[in-house]
Amino acid sequence: MKQHRYRVTIEHLALPDGSPPLAPQPLSFQTGNHDDILAIVARMRLRGDLPEADATAFAVGLKLFSEVMLQHRELPLFAGFAPHFKAFMQQLKRGPAATQGNA
Repeated sequence: MKQHRYRVTIEHLALPDGSPPLAPQPLSFQTGNHDDILAIVARMRLRGDLPEADATAFAVGLKLFSEVMLQHRELPLFAGFAPHFKAFMQQLKRGPAATQGNA
């Protein structure tokens, strides 16, 4: 399957008390996704049901997770979760009114 390619980088900026981490080293990796993650982030931000930073983190995390789950759907690790994830994604794709109505 052809995929969009991404480099994901995470930097530890501060400890819970606000102080800097002792040895900050970024984590960086490359990955692929069948969807355009940047377009999905833009759509998630426009929904308006999450603050922009939360919508961004949610969309990126969800797409990274879902791609791994799709690629390894035969693993027992995902078997019990898959039907719930499918229902969640259907609700998410229906739009903000559908998700807010069930909150």
